[in-house]
Amino acid sequence: MTPTGPAAAVSRPVDGIRPVDVVALGESMVTFLPSRPGRLADVPSFDRGIGGAESNVACVLAAAGHRVKWIGRVGNDGFGDHLVEAITAYGVDTSAVRRDPHRPTGIYFRTAGDRATDEHEVLYYRAGSAASAMSPDNTPRAELDSGRVLHVSGITAALSADCLALLRELTAPRPDRPLVSFDVNHRAHLWHHPETGRTVLLELARRSDLVFVGEDEAEEAWGITGGPDAIRAALPEPRALVVKQGAAGATLFERGSGGEPRGGRGAGPGDVCGAEPGGVRDGGPGADTVTRVPALRVDVVAPVGAGDAFAAGFLSATLRALPARDRLRHGHLTAAAALTVPGDLAVPPSRDHADRLAALDDGAWGTLRLGPGWTEAVTRADEEVRTP
Repeated sequence: MTPTGPAAAVSRPVDGIRPVDVVALGESMVTFLPSRPGRLADVPSFDRGIGGAESNVACVLAAAGHRVKWIGRVGNDGFGDHLVEAITAYGVDTSAVRRDPHRPTGIYFRTAGDRATDEHEVLYYRAGSAASAMSPDNTPRAELDSGRVLHVSGITAALSADCLALLRELTAPRPDRPLVSFDVNHRAHLWHHPETGRTVLLELARRSDLVFVGEDEAEEAWGITGGPDAIRAALPEPRALVVKQGAAGATLFERGSGGEPRGGRGAGPGDVCGAEPGGVRDGGPGADTVTRVPALRVDVVAPVGAGDAFAAGFLSATLRALPARDRLRHGHLTAAAALTVPGDLAVPPSRDHADRLAALDDGAWGTLRLGPGWTEAVTRADEEVRTP
C-alpha cells in the first residue's frame, strides 16, 4: 500500500516539470447558480461559480493538502480568466492550462432543484468550447505524466473526437504511465450516438487502473442490473473498482498484487492502490478483496458535486495509503461536505477531523448524521454523532 520506488521518492523536477500527487485533465466551466428556486425562465439573477468534474476533484484534493495540477483549455476571455484564478485560489497548479484565442470558455446554468427530479433544468453552452479542442497534439504530454495519479472522466471523451483520441492515448498501456483514475461520469445528453458512448466508456474503464462508477449509471449506460458484483464481472480488468450505491453506500473491489509492476518508474504509482500502472491486463493471480461501507446520513442542501467529492476523498486517502474501509469512509465524508453546501465545491473537513470520523467504530459510524456547517466543527469529532 505504501508507495515505493523511484516515482514515490523523486522530488526533483523532470524536464523542468515538478512532480505532483495528482494531475486532473478535463473541462471546467463557469456555472451560474440561481438566486432562488424556480424555473430558469423565472429566476431573476444568478450567482457565478465554477464547475467541472475533474477540476472539482483537483480543487478538493488541493484543499486537503495534496500537490495537484489541473490541465485544461479555456477561452482567451473573462470567463477563462475567472476559471483559472478561482481554481488557482484553491492551491491547484494551473500553469499547464492552455488559452484558445478562437473558442470560448464553456458556461452552464442550472436550477436549484434536485437533478433527479423532472423539475430540474440545466442548460449547457459548451458546444465548440475551448476544452472541446483538446487533442493529443495540443495537450502537454510531459505535464500529464508529472503526477503519481492521472485523473480523468468519461465527460471529456464525449466532448469531441479529438478529446476521445486524447483519452485513448492516455489510457493506452505503456510502461511509464501514471496510475489512471477514471470516473465513468456517464452523461447521455453529451453523446450524439448513445450506443457509441456506452461502448467508449466501457473501453476506457477497462483500460484504467482505478475506476469510479455509480450503480445507477452502470444500469443506464450498460444495462447492468445485478448490483456491484455484476458490475465487477463486466469490469474485471481494473485493479480497483469503486461502485457508488447512493444512500446504500459504496463497494470497493481490489485485486491483490499479481507480480512486479511494469515499467521504468518502479512500483511507485502502482502501489498507490495496489495496482500495476499500464492498462488492460489478463487478470493476473490474486482474488478480489471486497469492502463495503454504508453511506452517511446527510441533511442535503444540494445534491451536486457529491460524486466528484467522493472521488477526491477516496484518492486523498489512497495517496496516504489508508486501508480500504477508511478510503471509502473518506470518500463518504468528502461527499457529505459537498452535499451540505449549495454549489458544486465545498472545502473538505480538515484531515484530523476526517481521520477521527473515519476511525469511528461501525456503531458510531451508523449513527453519524451531518448537516450544514459540519466541516467547521473541529473541536470534537463526536459532536456530530447523534443517536436517532
